[in-house]
Amino acid sequence: MKVKVIPVLEDNYMYLVIEEHTREALAVDVAVPKRLLEIVGREGVSLTTVLTTHHHWDHARGNAELARLLPGLEVLGADERICALTRRLVHGEELQFGAIHVRCLLTPGHTSGHMSYFLWEDKCPDPPAVFSGDALSVAGCGSRLESTAQLMYQSLVETLGTLPAETKVFCGHEHTVGNLEFAQKVEPCNDHVKAKLLWAKKRDEDDVPTVPSTLGEERLYNPFLRVA
Repeated sequence: MKVKVIPVLEDNYMYLVIEEHTREALAVDVAVPKRLLEIVGREGVSLTTVLTTHHHWDHARGNAELARLLPGLEVLGADERICALTRRLVHGEELQFGAIHVRCLLTPGHTSGHMSYFLWEDKCPDPPAVFSGDALSVAGCGSRLESTAQLMYQSLVETLGTLPAETKVFCGHEHTVGNLEFAQKVEPCNDHVKAKLLWAKKRDEDDVPTVPSTLGEERLYNPFLRVA
């Protein structure tokens, strides 16, 4: 499983996930279809599916154009408000793309119909990955817009926070520096926060993404996973 990180708009991330044996690919959160198709062509893969985490325009606005350009494209998600949705997913549903397995995890909080996607490959030494949209981000989380604080706690701590420590976290935005500055106010004596903030500022200066992190790392410096 190969993941291409694609920065778009002001601070968003799209992702292209490639099954390296079949050369089938799926995309996560299509905001700029032209940019995505350039990378699909460069990689020489067949894009069959879009996984959308939630309905906000900066995560789903490219679905309709992409579906027009690629007849038969599946656009999947948990919220009927998602543009060009072809099938609605439910919590716990599992999909398969060649050797890649996808488990759909409903993670309300940012929106009521937010879905995160946990991916892994059979008989592969590579760690699994979670595409968490605006639910969980590096050192932070998305703003709570449509659900209760209790539901958001369950999404972050109980649903995402219990995934394997080695899980790579691919989130929807580059907000890492700001998240860590907040985390430092919450836990001023946390050395993991201090070290990660220095690292993130250097990445920001070099204009390099800070994704992915791992879930094990998030438990060390993300205040929303450290609630007890």
